[in-house]
Amino acid sequence: MVNMMGRLADACWRAAAYCLLPRVIGLSLLPLLIGAGVTVGLAYFFWEAAVAGVRATLESWLLVDSLLRWLDAMGAAGFRSVMAPLVVIAMAVPVVLVLALVLVAWLMTPSCVSLVAERRFPQLERKRGGTWWQGLLWSLLCSLGALLVLLLSMPFWLIPPLVLVLPPLIWGWLGYRVFSFDVLAEHASAEERRQLMREHRLPLLAMGVITGYLGAAPSLIWAVSMMAVVLAPFLVLLTVWLYTLVFAFSSLWFAHYALTALAELRAAQATAPLSPRPPLVEELPPAAPGSSSTLLPPA
Repeated sequence: MVNMMGRLADACWRAAAYCLLPRVIGLSLLPLLIGAGVTVGLAYFFWEAAVAGVRATLESWLLVDSLLRWLDAMGAAGFRSVMAPLVVIAMAVPVVLVLALVLVAWLMTPSCVSLVAERRFPQLERKRGGTWWQGLLWSLLCSLGALLVLLLSMPFWLIPPLVLVLPPLIWGWLGYRVFSFDVLAEHASAEERRQLMREHRLPLLAMGVITGYLGAAPSLIWAVSMMAVVLAPFLVLLTVWLYTLVFAFSSLWFAHYALTALAELRAAQATAPLSPRPPLVEELPPAAPGSSSTLLPPA
């Protein structure tokens, strides 16, 4: 346990130091630009229609309409005008974040892994146990599964303790599955990748949960004030960039830990004694001097 915690701490501070490199900062801007383009495009074409549809749906629900009338009577009439945009934002932000995660896993993670390998493990053999399209498909499938669970768990967010537990756990599982695959796809074989993900499941999952809590921090921007609705396009971009930095740190953390584990695995396999291989054919004892090696049939 102490050795595992030491490995996690060593990989953590190395990842934090690598985030200050200009190369990593520059890489964090690429998913931001792509995500910004997608966000602005969706907001330009679908924002008004989405807000109008959500407002009509909420007003058709008797319970929500009664709640809004009670808020109007209490002097909080302004909440009616911002409730529908808040619901749209709450539904759109997870989609944007999943897109950012896929972009980071597809664009940033290979570059971060190459950076770590060049600086720390230049002699580590690249066995290429996974292709880029396998990593992209794996990221998409895991992201869709996490997004589905995230949407299904939203009603439980109304319970105060669960809102602090469920989203980070879901993001942690997603980060563990995606980053573990991507950082090992280039250097490890398929068998080595499965073995490492099986043997180091607990520390990798712990890293995913910790980064999941770190990923929840940028969401606090939306809790500042009602001005978050007015500044929504800019706050979405700021949130995406902060999430991108968190994901960059996560990929670097997983890269340092996983490549270290891979190097130790190969070193252990290289130093392990080879067991003697049994002979394929049973050896016969040597013939006595002067005796014939040909077996004659009995007379």
